Amino acid sequence: MVENLPVAVIGAGPVGLAAAAHLLERGLESMIFEAGGTPGAAIEQWRHIRLFSPWRFNVDAAAVRLLQPTGWESPRPTALPYGGELIDSYLVPLASTPQIAATLHTESRVLAVTRQGMDKTHGGDREATPFVVRVDHRGGDVRDHIVSAVIDASGTWSTRNPLGTSGLPAIGEAGAGHRISSPLPDVMGRDRAAFAGRRVLVVGAGHSAANTLINLSELAKDEPDTRILWAVRGASASKVYGGGDADGLPARGQLGARLRRLVDTGKIKLHTGFGISSLSDAERGLTVTAVDGRALVTDVVVPCTGFRPNLEMLRELRLSLDPAVEAPTELGPLIDPEFHSCGTVPPHGAKVLAHPEKGFYIVGMKSYGRAPTFLLATGYEQVRSVAAALAGDQVAADTVHLELPETGVCSSDAATSCDVPATETKEVAEEGCCSAPEPVLIGIPTGLAHGRSGV
Repeated sequence: MVENLPVAVIGAGPVGLAAAAHLLERGLESMIFEAGGTPGAAIEQWRHIRLFSPWRFNVDAAAVRLLQPTGWESPRPTALPYGGELIDSYLVPLASTPQIAATLHTESRVLAVTRQGMDKTHGGDREATPFVVRVDHRGGDVRDHIVSAVIDASGTWSTRNPLGTSGLPAIGEAGAGHRISSPLPDVMGRDRAAFAGRRVLVVGAGHSAANTLINLSELAKDEPDTRILWAVRGASASKVYGGGDADGLPARGQLGARLRRLVDTGKIKLHTGFGISSLSDAERGLTVTAVDGRALVTDVVVPCTGFRPNLEMLRELRLSLDPAVEAPTELGPLIDPEFHSCGTVPPHGAKVLAHPEKGFYIVGMKSYGRAPTFLLATGYEQVRSVAAALAGDQVAADTVHLELPETGVCSSDAATSCDVPATETKEVAEEGCCSAPEPVLIGIPTGLAHGRSGV
């Protein structure tokens, strides 16, 4: 790591701001680049969504230590925050502390990261060469910033998975963008007009889809002309329905049971085995055609299809990524959703997150690549370890521990409703995962070999 230069932190969400707080405690200067106009700008898009991990798992220890002298009042540890509360009660106060505010650059989108004077093909003296972070600041002011290290906490919100099969956009998907909503629309509030009295197709087999479908059914009570269609690729929706009354997580069971009733009574029209091949826009509506030739006509599509990392800005860096989930190579087998949920991923830090490009780390949701089962608490432990490694404290970097839910189980899209009062059905966000009432402290050294068997 090049001395006397700041560390670039990409993203001012929960994990990015936590990274800055840990760097401060280590005596390291940071520069935080946030593409949005405010801290937590991505969360602002789903501020109406309630996380299903309580506050105690959603705040970072170094961030709290930075906040305490300001008179900040900690939210009730067992309460379940909405995205808006996470912003208003935690991220904005944290970003407003003098130490963070002095280093935070909003409306500053990172275009590329490279080494000063060399592309990825040049190997000589790379480790001793500073990084260049090219940033498009507000007003089109593009500048290069010279930094000693880079922590990429930019998340995955801006790059959703396409509607088409095989990982590709459906034919015509780009041209139908005006009929495709955000992944987590505020159906009952901000976005109501886009859905009321219209034909709506929800695509996806996770609990983000389930919550959107249930909210649409509530909207349809007031707007009876609203028609709700649901398309899943699989042969059934049993994964979303869950275990009903027998589910180990009652709120999740309640969510699934309610959704099943809506389908059984015809209020939601379910189409299984519906892998989308093409979209065709016309005056009468958007025709969505499946691989087998079936077609649905709708006014708006809600894409509950998950997310993937934006790696384009990192093309000039030497990365080592798992071929399946596009996470750091050592992390990939630990988080593969075929074998793991958020509660089964061991704590990990700088050693597992390392790339051949020394001094560069991907953290937070983006570190999980295409795997969806991410815990905010995991991200906080990641950046604590990374900050220690950048400060030269390898012992602290390698000693990782994490307070995890004892019985937490995540859905395939990290949007299972957990730990929610049984009298309510709540929406759930991607960031923040399941939690049980009583946590267990797990401590495992990094660098352990874990195969895809899940052992």
